[in-house]
Amino acid sequence: MRLTVGIGARPATGVDELDALLRESLPGSGDLAEVTTVSTVDDRAAVAGELAARHGWDVVTFPAQRLAEVRVPSPSARVAAALGTGSVAEAAALLATPGPAVLLSPKRASSGATVAVAAAAPPVTVVGIGADGFAGLTDEARAAVDSADVVFGGRRQLELVPGLRHRGPEWPSPLVPALPWLLAEVHDRAVCVLASGDPMYYGIGSTLVRLLGARNVRVLTHPSSVSLACARLGWAVDDVSVVSAVGRSVDALRRVLHDGRRVLVLSSGSGTPAEVWKVLEDSGFADSEVTILEALGGPDERIHHDPGAAGPLNVVAVACRGAAGVPLVPGLDDSTYDSDGQLTKREIRAVTLARLGPRPGELLWDVGAGSGSIAIEWLRAHPSCRAVAVEQSAERAGRIAGNAARLGVPGLSVVVGAAPAALDDLAPSDATPDAVFVGGGFTAPGVFDRCWAALRPGGRLVVNAVTVESERLVAELHAAHGGELTRIAVNRAAPVGGFLGWRPMLPVTQWVVSR
Repeated sequence: MRLTVGIGARPATGVDELDALLRESLPGSGDLAEVTTVSTVDDRAAVAGELAARHGWDVVTFPAQRLAEVRVPSPSARVAAALGTGSVAEAAALLATPGPAVLLSPKRASSGATVAVAAAAPPVTVVGIGADGFAGLTDEARAAVDSADVVFGGRRQLELVPGLRHRGPEWPSPLVPALPWLLAEVHDRAVCVLASGDPMYYGIGSTLVRLLGARNVRVLTHPSSVSLACARLGWAVDDVSVVSAVGRSVDALRRVLHDGRRVLVLSSGSGTPAEVWKVLEDSGFADSEVTILEALGGPDERIHHDPGAAGPLNVVAVACRGAAGVPLVPGLDDSTYDSDGQLTKREIRAVTLARLGPRPGELLWDVGAGSGSIAIEWLRAHPSCRAVAVEQSAERAGRIAGNAARLGVPGLSVVVGAAPAALDDLAPSDATPDAVFVGGGFTAPGVFDRCWAALRPGGRLVVNAVTVESERLVAELHAAHGGELTRIAVNRAAPVGGFLGWRPMLPVTQWVVSR
């Protein structure tokens, strides 16, 4: 296997430091013999040249504008501000590798450098296959399977093709971290991947496109289990909510439970229908009609209503009946949350979410999360939104996770620790937020600086200050960075003897600023 090394380094970084970091980054035994090329941004050509000269490698450099065009797993806003590209090491490694390329492992970093290792990968044909097996494939799909040098897939998909020639190993678990290495090992062969149904619908096809790029992945689709289920039930596909329980918590179902809605749950096995039924009971939807559709399109297709008798290959259909659905707009009732009092009240929460402005696919940091209400309602804005809730109290962190599951967003990442230190060990994909909310601990040294530095260009920072000390700091930062200051005062009616009077809540000074 021929490897390409991408490096990002400060000009003063020594070759010994790069060498040590590279050996840690190499897969397997860390042997440098398979490395052929070192690559970097034009401005760091001298550093790359010293490393290449030591080992006899070729050197390739690229302008920052070219590197900025490459999609990478972990771009950095700080690198983008300094060099004009969010990635140097990862982007350079991928660009310098001829043809389709994959990063063999996450980039590694030291105090002065980053290193990424890439290898060539093959173009891939992905073939969707249903429970009807090889007989249900089109002529084009059959030809792709027959002509492949190696065919990958899960055990069930591979067993649907009797007498399969050139069968590759079954997918390992977990699959995604192993994919780059598997593809790099067969980079010079014709590769076919078997996938269930429509490979681009919660399938391996989408993963391969993200990894290799759309130009290097040919997808031959098959009717998805969603399409087949809707056809059997007489449901319009465009009027159905779909929840995947494959590798995910079934609690995500709670987000879409509303009276009269139709929901399909993609099961992870025979136990999913019973889990769905429990969620319905817990959420006030026990009167819903539940249908289990098994082995759709195959000779053993079966449709029934008994969650306890489900087979391993099934889809659960729910016709929702119940009045307990949670509203989709921000500002849920305070009683919705399990809390010890550390909760952004609903009126303030609605205003705060409006200023944070969640958009599909964006990432929020909720710092000093309390009960997690801001992060949770951010996630409820769109299924693709992501959030990290940082809370120093382990007890409160447990409440946040419970609140998130109960409100249908179990994917909330909860970090236990105090900011800013707790923000230093986030996964690369969580390290550059689109928006930051600070509701607690804003006066702790370094919190603002850490959050401000991490924000993507154009990202939004919202701070709610309730103490004199936090208001003073907000005023100072507003003078330095601009933005908008708003004073929010809320009064709720409450009994005063036999009458009603207005009880004021603590006023909130809200600072909103864009990077």
